[in-house]
Amino acid sequence: MDVALEDLCKQLRRSGVYNYVQEYSSDNDDLQEFLISALQAELDKRRMNRQMRSLRLAGFPTKKRFEDLIMDNLPQDGREAIPALKALEFLKERRNVILIGNSGTGKIHLAIAVGIRACEENYRVAFRTAAGLINEMVEARNENRLSVYIKQFRKIDILIIDDLGYVTFDLTAAELLFQLLATRYETMSTIITSNLAFSDCVKVFHDRTLTAAILDRITHHALILNMNGKSFRQR
Repeated sequence: MDVALEDLCKQLRRSGVYNYVQEYSSDNDDLQEFLISALQAELDKRRMNRQMRSLRLAGFPTKKRFEDLIMDNLPQDGREAIPALKALEFLKERRNVILIGNSGTGKIHLAIAVGIRACEENYRVAFRTAAGLINEMVEARNENRLSVYIKQFRKIDILIIDDLGYVTFDLTAAELLFQLLATRYETMSTIITSNLAFSDCVKVFHDRTLTAAILDRITHHALILNMNGKSFRQR
C-alpha cells in the first residue's frame, strides 16, 4: 500500500502528501486507502483530459477506430498490418507508414485509427490533407513565419498526410513539402495515404529530382502497405 501511494504521489507530483502521511499517519491504513483511491481518480481524470485534448488538437475530420473496421473489407496488407499498427511499433522505431491504393479500401480509416490510438497513448498527432498542409505552408511563408510553422511539427510524434497526389503541386509547393519532410526525417513518424503509385508521383511534383528526394524521405525504412482492392462502397 505504501509503495502504491508513493508511486501515485510521484506521478501527480504530490510528494508533500506522501511525506505528510509518512510523518504523521504511516500506520493509518484507512487514510492511506482513501488517499490512494482519491489520487488514482485524479490521475485517471488527468489522463482522460490529456487524451481529449490530444484528440481535439489532432484535427481528425471524423473519429474512426480499429474496432469499427470490417476486416473482410480490407486488402490483405491492411489486415496483416493491424497488430503492428495497433501496437504503434512503427512509431517506436521512428518509421513512416505509407498506404497506397484506390479509393474506398480503408486507407483513411486505418490512418485515423492509428492516430487515435496514439492520442490515447499520449503521443502528439496532427492530421492534414496534403492540399491543406501545402496551403498552410504557403500562407506561413507569405507571412514570413514559415520556420515557426515547420518548427511546430518537430513536436508532433505522428503527422498524418491524407490524399497525397489528389491535387498537383507547383515547384514551390513541392519544395515546401520536402522541407517539412526533411525536418522530420528519421526522427518522427509520418503516415501518408495516396492513390498514386510511386512511379506516378512525378505527375504531382513535376520535377523529377525533387520527386526522387521527396520519395526518398518518405519511403526510406517505411512500412508500405498495398491497399489496392475493391472499394467497400461497391460491396
